[in-house]
Amino acid sequence: MRTATPPATGRIAPPSSGWPAVLAVTTGIFAIVTTEILPIGLLTPIGRDFTVSDGTAGLMMAMPGYVAAAAAPAVTVATAGVDRRRMLCAFMFLLASANAIAAAAPAYWAVLLSRVLVGIVIGGFWSIGAGLAGRLARSARRATAVVFSAVPLGSVVGVPLGTLIGDLAGWRAGFLMPGLLSAGVLVALVLLLPPLPAERAARLGVLRGMLRGTGTRSALLLTFLIVLAHFGAYTYVTPFLEGVTDVPPARITLFLLAYGAAGVAGTFLAGTAAARRPHAAFGAAGALIAVAVLALPFLGRAEPGALALLVVWGIGYGAVPVCSQACFARSAPESPEAASVLFTASFQATLSSGALVGGAVLDHTSARTVMLLGGATAAVMAATTVLLGRLTGGEEKSGEISPA
Repeated sequence: MRTATPPATGRIAPPSSGWPAVLAVTTGIFAIVTTEILPIGLLTPIGRDFTVSDGTAGLMMAMPGYVAAAAAPAVTVATAGVDRRRMLCAFMFLLASANAIAAAAPAYWAVLLSRVLVGIVIGGFWSIGAGLAGRLARSARRATAVVFSAVPLGSVVGVPLGTLIGDLAGWRAGFLMPGLLSAGVLVALVLLLPPLPAERAARLGVLRGMLRGTGTRSALLLTFLIVLAHFGAYTYVTPFLEGVTDVPPARITLFLLAYGAAGVAGTFLAGTAAARRPHAAFGAAGALIAVAVLALPFLGRAEPGALALLVVWGIGYGAVPVCSQACFARSAPESPEAASVLFTASFQATLSSGALVGGAVLDHTSARTVMLLGGATAAVMAATTVLLGRLTGGEEKSGEISPA
């Protein structure tokens, strides 16, 4: 077993008072996730106001992911020498501006412009912020779990709240909510974050070197398969619950809340396991998703079965971001920011692709078929994890970093 140790930097271990800074970064990611997926709940009224089809309105969801995939390496490499505190503050200002543009949009092109800005924020803030946990708190594992808990929290709290505001006061008011939150986070970042000079920042040479490594390629493959499976199916879970399970619209929110709460639990449950054996934890998360999604067309016809499977699905997916990030980090222990760049780019590009593929399947077949294909893809991911483990002789013998 070979253990790689990051080079000494002369930094003093981060104090426990860094937790307020961790929470500020977490809230920033919560605002980003809420902004990114909020159009799911506001799609119909936005399309109606601007007289565009549902497919054209769906560009609001696909566009940020693809922009983020390009922005993650481009922005972080271009700003490699800039203090990371300044960059996070700049991205949060940009997010507040994007929400303000959407809320005041005179035409649909302005909404799409705001979504381009959101994509830049996702690519930049995620790539920098996700790798800062170890610099802000003594317990990097716990801090990382807290940061990634913002992902399911954005789905379970932020989006329903924004959708409710949009229903009561119009869709423009729905975008004002994450806009005001972004402005508050900006103030918190200014007050709570210490100076964070660029340290082992992502550079083109480092990224190219990572892409040649087997660990990075494995992480890319596994992330592609599981994110494609999840978003290809979960994006259309509401049509499934309405059409197959026959859940009344008023109760669907409760089902999604249960899923989101399970996702938060899955994030924290995966924290320690992902730090010690990320590939094994990643495969277990994929297996949970595969079991839940494949079983939905058969056991999800009644509400109790669908609810139980959504909880299992939520636990599995809650572990995915932290496991994926851990796999990328293990492949480049000397450059955590470069690992975050590749994680963000691959995750966001596949997220958008999964939503587009799932929509095409739904249009031509049924919600049941969407679930079966999503579950099958997750099963392939779990099987691939096992195969990769056998080919490399286990994580401890694969030549990657082993946490002390």
